[in-house]
Amino acid sequence: MLRTGARRGRGTHPAAGDDPLDAAQERRVRAVLALGGVPQADLPDGVQQVRLRLLERAASGREAPRDVSAWAAVVASNLAMDWHRAKRRQERLGERLAALRPAEAPSGEENSLLSLAVARGLDALTDAQRQVVVLRFYADLPVRSIADQLGVPEGTVKSRLHTAVRALRARLHEDEVV
Repeated sequence: MLRTGARRGRGTHPAAGDDPLDAAQERRVRAVLALGGVPQADLPDGVQQVRLRLLERAASGREAPRDVSAWAAVVASNLAMDWHRAKRRQERLGERLAALRPAEAPSGEENSLLSLAVARGLDALTDAQRQVVVLRFYADLPVRSIADQLGVPEGTVKSRLHTAVRALRARLHEDEVV
């Protein structure tokens, strides 16, 4: 399945427990990730993601890439872009949350009470409602993306969000947090 073994002189299938990336390929993946702006601390995770995708490809029975080194570099480049997208999404979420804060920041105790109340409110939601709330407001995904990922119509996502937000708002008023 994977041609990495052939280039290393061991046949076409890597042995059980064999690393699908040789040392040179791993160095190349690390370099692509680092040049893509991924922090040093996240490089090992990126290399593992490339390994995982290579193993998944082999396990699914798909044809091995012609040049595993090039394929791994492209995957690493895509991972670096994904890392930046996630970072920007987190920054936007932080900005949105900062914009919602009152001019006078609540005390640590008020934040703790609010966090506890929101956590309790989320726990009280159904799994489907909690899922769309987390994807929409914490992962900052648009309704269309949520619908595509969950395989449900956009209207269903909107309905679940509406019901969940209404329940959370009622819970926060009930707990006298807001």
